[in-house]
Amino acid sequence: MRIYFSSVIAILAFLSASIATNVAMASPLWNVQTAQTNEIKPLENDQTEGDVEENVASPAKPTDGEISANNPPDIITDLSTIPFSVKKMRDLILEAAKTGDVEKLRPYIGSGDDVTMLSLGGFDEDPIDFLRSLSGDSQGQEILAIMSEILEAPLVKLNPGNDDEMYVWPYFYAYPSEKLTPAQRVDLFRIITYGDFEEMETFGNYIFYRIGITAQGRWRFFVAGD
Repeated sequence: MRIYFSSVIAILAFLSASIATNVAMASPLWNVQTAQTNEIKPLENDQTEGDVEENVASPAKPTDGEISANNPPDIITDLSTIPFSVKKMRDLILEAAKTGDVEKLRPYIGSGDDVTMLSLGGFDEDPIDFLRSLSGDSQGQEILAIMSEILEAPLVKLNPGNDDEMYVWPYFYAYPSEKLTPAQRVDLFRIITYGDFEEMETFGNYIFYRIGITAQGRWRFFVAGD
């Protein structure tokens, strides 16, 4: 899939000088409910912030110190092995993206201080309007296509067993590029071009779009950048 990667690089170069390394996020108010309900809904009024508090690191870089070129993370290809809440949110986002209507994502993004992180530099406008602004077309369909490609790729689990455990698509985000097999590089080039990959190598890691979902089923981020 061909993308406007060079424009993303230009935006990132501008943002990198002003982005703080740690992003403070409010406690999530949206979670995937139990398997019995199979739907997304806001938490009840009697639930307190302490009931849903999550300490989630900035998506700028993987936070698991054990990840390295000599010890890459496990790649998850079997979605039946991830928590139900994570898989459910992934399926809901993917289903919405495939409709071609970016407005279908609104129920899963949240609002106000609890909105899904869509930019490392922050944004002031309506989140759906912001997603449209990221897209090469005015309707946001290119950005929906990117979401679809990303969510159909394998993923990785970061910070396993910790409070900030995170499931991230695609796995390239936390996987050393020098460890990629020829088949894995084909997977990568379904998302970016080889020319994009060469530019990305100057940053030292994958910096294109990625999606993070917490173990509780909260859509935490959809961002690009380093």
